[in-house]
Amino acid sequence: MQAVEGVAPELGTASACQALGLSRASLYRKRCGTQSQRPRPAPPRALAPSERQSVLDTLHSERFVDQAPAQVHAALLDAGQYLCSPRTMYRILDSAQEVKERRDQVRRPHFVRPELLATKPNQVWSWDITKLMGPAKWTYFYLYVILDIFSRYVVGWMVAHRESAALAERLIGQTCEKQGIEPGQLTLHADRGTSMTSKPVALLLADLGVVKTHSRPQVSNDNPFSESQFKTMKYRPEFPDRFGSLEDSRAFGRVFFPWYNDEHHHSALGFFTPAVVHYGLAESARQKRKAVLAAAYSAHPERFVRGTPEPADLPQAVWINPPKKKTPFQIAPQSTIVTSDDLRVDWISPTNDLSDSRTVITSTSVSQCH
Repeated sequence: MQAVEGVAPELGTASACQALGLSRASLYRKRCGTQSQRPRPAPPRALAPSERQSVLDTLHSERFVDQAPAQVHAALLDAGQYLCSPRTMYRILDSAQEVKERRDQVRRPHFVRPELLATKPNQVWSWDITKLMGPAKWTYFYLYVILDIFSRYVVGWMVAHRESAALAERLIGQTCEKQGIEPGQLTLHADRGTSMTSKPVALLLADLGVVKTHSRPQVSNDNPFSESQFKTMKYRPEFPDRFGSLEDSRAFGRVFFPWYNDEHHHSALGFFTPAVVHYGLAESARQKRKAVLAAAYSAHPERFVRGTPEPADLPQAVWINPPKKKTPFQIAPQSTIVTSDDLRVDWISPTNDLSDSRTVITSTSVSQCH
């Protein structure tokens, strides 16, 4: 308020309030001072205080204490007495805080809308588990996928017979180690599945210094990147109706995820591949595209009615639930890419002992692809 008053003589009141995000009405009220408002006069048809108390005493009486105002009104009319209308009875009861729902109501806790921002790779990961149909009815394999939301790069994946917190813990731990995640660097977002909210996963993330967030219940928009990646996978022409075995599903993943990371030109990334963006090679690749387009324009400028064509811009920031009030990251047109010298990611293949119903975790239990 004082800052607005200081710059208002030079900029004007409206401009100063708009620049500092202050309502002009608040400023004008402050200038005029606090004025005591006169009490609202009672309507001439309103009941007197003694009459309101008489109605309340009647409703509190032993005869009417358990009856609704409409029942009380009808009974009093039969007895030759009129106090007020049923609606007035409700108003009097409400003013005495005696109107409420008598049935037990479900009181759901309030879940905060997650707002996550990633301005470079390895800031925010999203992970989820999807079912893959097995060889027979009601048989499934479970695919775990961890995705970097800025680059859309799949940093870790695994297929198992069941959904397990222990498996998720091992996958997350090895993936963080492979990507060199430092404490305080990463936020890991997921929905509210049993594995995501399990105690082993929470303790692991606390040890790694990773912040965990969860979607609101039954709100799929809070985890859009994992859902979109699953849709891309299941809409591929080679995706089968059913997988014959666990090894069959893993063989599919060993083909699909390298294609997704290294060959799939993602529309949200300016049609660059996730690996190029994840490892800081997007800007140099964009300059190469720009040179190709400039050469094409020089050869045939008449074919480009809007001048020299430009390659698609790279995103500067990626949001999960961007705030309603625009921020500089939502307005800026281009992207800042962090460069990494290491583009090599080794394979770690999961194993499972089919002779036992338990899922066997070994040092090579997590599949990570590039």
